[in-house]
Amino acid sequence: MKKFLLIALFCVISTIVFAQNFKYAFVTDTHVGTATGEEDLRRTVSDINTQKDIDFVLITGDITEMGTNDELKLAKKILSGLNKKYYIIPGNHDTGWSESGGVSFIKEFGNDKFTFDYNGYRFIACASGPYVRMSDGHIPRDATVWLDNILKKTPADMPIVFINHYPIDNSLDNWYEAIDRLKKKNIQYAICGHGHQNKAYNFEGIESTMGRSNLRAKDSIGGYNIVNMTKDTAYFATKRPTQDLLPSWRKIPLKTFVNQTIKSYERPDYSVNQKYNNVKEVWTYHSNANVVNTPVYNANYVFFGNSIGLIEALNIKTGNKIWSYQTGGAIYSSPLVSGNLLIFGSGDGHIYALNVANGKVKWKIKTDNAVLGSPILKDGVVYIGGSDNCFRALEANTGKQLWKFNEVEGTIVGKPLIYENKVIFGSWGRHLYALDVKSGQLVWNWNNGSPNRMFSPAMATPVATKGIVFIATPDRFLTAIDSKVGTTLWRNKEATVRESIGLSTDSSFVYGKTMQDEIVAYETQKTDPGIAWRHKAGYGYEHTPSDLIEKDGKVYFGTKNGVVYAIDPKTKQNLWLHKIDNSMINTMRMINKNILASTMDGKVTLLQAQ
Repeated sequence: MKKFLLIALFCVISTIVFAQNFKYAFVTDTHVGTATGEEDLRRTVSDINTQKDIDFVLITGDITEMGTNDELKLAKKILSGLNKKYYIIPGNHDTGWSESGGVSFIKEFGNDKFTFDYNGYRFIACASGPYVRMSDGHIPRDATVWLDNILKKTPADMPIVFINHYPIDNSLDNWYEAIDRLKKKNIQYAICGHGHQNKAYNFEGIESTMGRSNLRAKDSIGGYNIVNMTKDTAYFATKRPTQDLLPSWRKIPLKTFVNQTIKSYERPDYSVNQKYNNVKEVWTYHSNANVVNTPVYNANYVFFGNSIGLIEALNIKTGNKIWSYQTGGAIYSSPLVSGNLLIFGSGDGHIYALNVANGKVKWKIKTDNAVLGSPILKDGVVYIGGSDNCFRALEANTGKQLWKFNEVEGTIVGKPLIYENKVIFGSWGRHLYALDVKSGQLVWNWNNGSPNRMFSPAMATPVATKGIVFIATPDRFLTAIDSKVGTTLWRNKEATVRESIGLSTDSSFVYGKTMQDEIVAYETQKTDPGIAWRHKAGYGYEHTPSDLIEKDGKVYFGTKNGVVYAIDPKTKQNLWLHKIDNSMINTMRMINKNILASTMDGKVTLLQAQ
C-alpha cells in the first residue's frame, strides 16, 4: 500500500512539474546586414530583457543577410546582450553565401544545431542549407545522423518541439527525413522561420508555426513572437518592441501525438530507375555529412571532402572506405590529384596536400580565411582561390607560394579555368578575373554591370574556345567575353541559363542548363548566334550549379532533385535517367564509360550504363 501511494505521489509531482507554465521568445529572420537589421535586433533584445517572465529565447535562422564573418560577429555581439539564455540555428542566408562554409557560424555560436530539455519538454533544432551555392533547402546529412542519435535517447512519451529554419515541407529537399523520424515520437509541434510571416501549418499531422521576421519591413518597428506553454495549450502572440503583447493569433493543443496512417503522403519517386533499368549503381557510399564538391579519382581511389571537414578515400572498384583525414573546417573545395598528392582547401583556412595512399599530410599552408575554392593544376603548379580575397599559385610538390594576387573582391568558391596563359575565375564580389599564370598580374576583370553581388560569377565555371570565354551568371545571361581583353562580345538571355554550362568535345557548341526543363546549345562564335537548338529534357524547375559534361557523343548533367540525365545532342533525346537521391547532384566526372556522381546529402555513386 505504501509503495502504491509513493508511486501515485510521484506521478502527481511529475504531472505538476511537467504542467508548469513557461514562456519563450521566438525570434527569426533578423537579417543583420540589411538596412534595419541591426537596429531591429537591438530593439528586440532590449524588449526581451524587460520581460521577467520569459524563460529563454529561440532564434530560428537567417540571423544575417549574407553570412559574412563581420555580420556574424555583429549579430553575436548584439545577442550577447540578452539577459536570457538563447538557442540559435542558421538559415539559408547564413550558409548559402557563407565565406567560411558555415565554419564561422559555429565558431561564433558554438554549434549549428542544439537540443535541451525544459519542464519535461525536449527542444531539438537542426541547421538547414543550402551551403555555399544555390539549391533547395536541406537538413544537412550530419544533422540527420545527429537527430537519429538524439531521438534514440528520447523516451517514447517525452513531448518534443522541433525547430528548423525552413518549414518541414518540400521546400526542404529531405523534409520527409525529419517528418518520418518525428512521427515515431511524441512530437507536439514544430516552429520555423524563412517566410517572414506569422502562419499556421500542419505537416502530415504535425502542427507547426512559422514566425514573422524580426525586420520592420515596410512598418516602423519590427517584432517577434512570445510562446506561452500551458498545461494543455501552446499560445503564440506577436510582440513588438515597447508595445503591448498582442492577442494570441495561434494556439496548438498539447497532447500525446498519434501518427495518422490512413492518408499517404508525398515522397520522392524513384520509378524512373525501373524505366531505365539499363543503368546500374556499381556501388554507392553514404558519407555522414554533406558532399558539395566534385570527387576526383586515380587508378585506385575516389577522393572527396564533406561538410564536417573530412576527406575520404574509397576503393574505386568497391566503394569501400580506405582512409580518411579530418580537417578543422567544412570542405567545399573539389580536390585534385597531382602524382601521389591530393590537394584541396578547407574551411579551417588551410590548403592541404595529402599522400593519396594513406592520407598523411605532405604539406599544408595557412591562409587568413576559409579556402572554399577548388584548385586546378598545370605544369606542376596549383592555382586556388580563398575567402581572404586572395588567389594563389603554389608549387604542387612542396606548397611553396609562387605568387599571390590579393585584390579579389569577395569570396572565391568556384573552380578556375586556365586558357591562353591566363587563369580565369569568379568571386562573390561581382567580378570575373583573368591573371597571368606566370606572374599573377591582373590582365583584365569583367562584371555584368550590376551592383548586386547576388549576380556575381562566383559559381559560374568558365569554359573557353576560339578566343572566347563563356560564363552563365545568376542574372540568367549566357555571356561571351573576349579572352584577350575581357570585353563583352555578346550576352543572351533567351533561355535563362543559370551557372550551369559545358563545352562540347569538339568545341563547336557551348551547352546550357536552363531554369525550366530545357538543355540549350549555342554555337561558339564571337557574335551572338542565338540558340542553335533546344531539348526539352523535362527535369522541371532547376537552379543548382552543376555543369554539363560531354563524352562519347553523350551529354551528362545532374539536377537539384538527385537525377542524372544522359542525352543525345544530335537526336535531342533523353537516353536515360537515374535518380540517386532527392538532393542536388554536383558536377560529375567520367571514369571511362562510367559516371562518378556525388550529392549534397553525402552520397557518392559510380553509375554504369549498359
